[in-house]
Amino acid sequence: MRKLIVAALLVVGMTSFAQEGNKMERRQHGMETEKFTSEQRNELMLKKMTLELDLSAKQQNKMKSIIAEKSTKHYAMIKARKKNKEKPTREERFAMKSKMLDEQIGMKGKMKSILSVEQFEKWNTMKAKHHKQRRMHHRKGMHEKNKKEVMKE
Repeated sequence: MRKLIVAALLVVGMTSFAQEGNKMERRQHGMETEKFTSEQRNELMLKKMTLELDLSAKQQNKMKSIIAEKSTKHYAMIKARKKNKEKPTREERFAMKSKMLDEQIGMKGKMKSILSVEQFEKWNTMKAKHHKQRRMHHRKGMHEKNKKEVMKE
């Protein structure tokens, strides 16, 4: 009886330790993000852009409103997508993609009007680098997911 209790405690302890280890790995690889308010996220994004692009005070004020508007739209879209559990139809996916591209075109126009030519080129480079990193992260995640599915079989 005593051995059974010790064995059960050992299994529970090792399981919780293994889960804690996974949390640490995720945190080290940047997968577990801080929970900031939308205002805090917007402020951090503005400061990062100010550092990267050397924005003037006038540019910062304009960017602050653009960032706030963009994040509001983004989180509204995420909530709507989570709310709708059904898979979108082909027409709905087309409409979403078209809307997203229209918003990107609008954002590019706004950025072109606010930033100097050099700043705009640097912003485009930053955006492309960020997009590439997200794609690589997504691919890595998909690869890991596929490996786990294969191991289950």
